[in-house]
Amino acid sequence: MRSPVRDLARNDGEESTDRTPLLPGTPRAEAAPVCCSARYNLAILAFFGFFIVYALRVNLSVALVDMVDSNTTLEDNRTSKACPEHSAPIKVHHNQTGKKYQWDAETQGWILGSFFYGYIITQIPGGYVASKIGGKLLLGFGILGTAVLTLFTPIAADLGVGPLIVLRALEGLGEGVTFPAMHAMWSSWAPPLERSKLLSISYAGAQLGTVISLPLSGIICYYMNWTYVFYFFGTIGIFWFLLWIWLVSDTPQKHKRITHCEKEYILSSLRNQVWTLTHFKNNVRTFFSSELRYQFLKIDIPIVHALDKVNGFLSSLPYLGSWLCMILSGQAADNLRAKWNFSTLCVRRIFSLIGMIGPAVFLVAAGFIGCDYSLAVAFLTISTTLGGFCSSGFSINHLDIAPSYAGILLGITNTFATIPGMIGPVIAKSLTPDNTVGEWQTVFYIAAAINVFGAIFFTLFAKGEVQNWALDHHGHRH
Repeated sequence: MRSPVRDLARNDGEESTDRTPLLPGTPRAEAAPVCCSARYNLAILAFFGFFIVYALRVNLSVALVDMVDSNTTLEDNRTSKACPEHSAPIKVHHNQTGKKYQWDAETQGWILGSFFYGYIITQIPGGYVASKIGGKLLLGFGILGTAVLTLFTPIAADLGVGPLIVLRALEGLGEGVTFPAMHAMWSSWAPPLERSKLLSISYAGAQLGTVISLPLSGIICYYMNWTYVFYFFGTIGIFWFLLWIWLVSDTPQKHKRITHCEKEYILSSLRNQVWTLTHFKNNVRTFFSSELRYQFLKIDIPIVHALDKVNGFLSSLPYLGSWLCMILSGQAADNLRAKWNFSTLCVRRIFSLIGMIGPAVFLVAAGFIGCDYSLAVAFLTISTTLGGFCSSGFSINHLDIAPSYAGILLGITNTFATIPGMIGPVIAKSLTPDNTVGEWQTVFYIAAAINVFGAIFFTLFAKGEVQNWALDHHGHRH
């Protein structure tokens, strides 16, 4: 007896082959064991790689508090107008042996934002290079370069603001290739019905890297001094690079320790896949919408300002929730496709809607809670947690519609998604000159509306199947 749930899952105008974006008539390969497999080892190593990527990215935001002289604060005390009872500075006695610099708020903003000016440049070139030479060396040396540069942060700071900004921009250049390179590798490693699981595992490292590096950087600053933040994470990055080069291969064919069974399973699953750019524009719009909402969440919101000062762990709670959601949603997405016969497009639509509409609702709600800090943390945590569903939605749709060129496509979408990281804080500050509750409600309305637009647009126009026009006259992919 056929399940009505399965029939409903298919009722989206797509053919049954959409569920495992393979050519019609291609037999499904028998799955190889998960335990100790080369593909899941790759996912775990990538997980730690992206853990380091984000640890190297956010550690400066914590260390900068100790780098700046106490008479020059990172904040401009605008929180006093919104929540005056929490505007008094919190004095913490800790190690003060690190050097101090006279950097005003504007200078600190340039230092923190300089990373993205390098990051946006190498997205598209990174995807192109990865498609030509493979992603292993590109991703590995991208992280290695960032780690080595991180070790020189104390020296650059001593030389002045200019050298430090240049150093951070160069770190952005190194990290800009990482996501496109990893996407290019997964196009050769991830069987269609395991894509959500494998990609969510690997990219979830970014969220956990934020969760752990924020409080850990604070602890290092407290008991040692800010210079050791960069020495610690830089050294960890170099150690990871050695493991990556030793244990990873660009493709299953080049892997020396993969079993014959797993190699045949992966190759037969991916055989005859094709690619298309027909619906790529939908991913660009959705990436931009989601990232702008994410960047608004990272702005120094008054209602959670004091909590971040009291307990650094609270600022990492949203990222912890997102990490857990990414892992669980990846499992759920592939189960819906493999066991419940949901189409690829149906799964991508469902998870994108939850991952974009849900955060928008709680983001708007956060604007109506005044100075209730506990509720603020709860709402923002739920908002960011629900955003983790996108990792199994539009975030990996490149591999559904264009597996052979997923790295290039991700490079393009990530380039557009980096723009909100540059303009989001500027827009928010211009909309909140008096820092009133009403002004912040306007900011949240805008962010939520953009998110909803992206969700609706993707739902209406996205595709999950490969296109026949990309086939050559022999029926093979280009």
